[in-house]
Amino acid sequence: MASTPYDSLDVKLAAHGLIARGGFHPTSEDGLPGSPGSLVLVGNAGPAMWVAFDAARHAYAHGPNPLDAWIVDVLGNVAETFGAAALFPFDGPPYLPFQRWARRTEPVHSSPLGMLIHPEFGLWHGYRGALAFAERLELSLPDTQSAPCESCVDRPCLSACPVDAFTDDGYDVPVCVDHITSADSGDCMARGCAARRACPVGRKYAYEPAQAGFHMRAFASAQSAS
Repeated sequence: MASTPYDSLDVKLAAHGLIARGGFHPTSEDGLPGSPGSLVLVGNAGPAMWVAFDAARHAYAHGPNPLDAWIVDVLGNVAETFGAAALFPFDGPPYLPFQRWARRTEPVHSSPLGMLIHPEFGLWHGYRGALAFAERLELSLPDTQSAPCESCVDRPCLSACPVDAFTDDGYDVPVCVDHITSADSGDCMARGCAARRACPVGRKYAYEPAQAGFHMRAFASAQSAS
């Protein structure tokens, strides 16, 4: 984003391992509640967010979704500081179109695994919320880098899954869940999705095993409950 009175937003977010992922000026077609002048997406890349959350996790240990609860508190406080409204991708249904918003703010593209891939962060990033500002902020235009998958000949992500859950036809969620909840799932459950780890892009941002395992367990739990 260009220099604005909200430059200190980056500093505030960084204290929690979060980053401003970019923003845009919404229109009526963007599916936003109300009529905000600007929307700034907030997310993470690499392990920084995990370090901040892990330090505070004991306070959220008894809830069903501790990371979501922590994000609500953190972004709620940030939003109050900057006079914005906090929005979250897990509020719903109906759910807000964060994936579509992400494409308006950064050079992210669909990967063969279905997740959005970033040219620097690879698959090791996420969108945790957004800040809706009433005023129209001065925002930088997003980069226009091409998808790194276009130049990836081997596509190791598609051959690394031990149960072939990822194919040209899409992602077989039941097969994946059966594997990671079975007795021989130690690698994927403890270290994170093997297909995701096989991607060569952004490896320096890869999640540590504790963070990857946390997300895998949350994913498995959510699928079992659905």
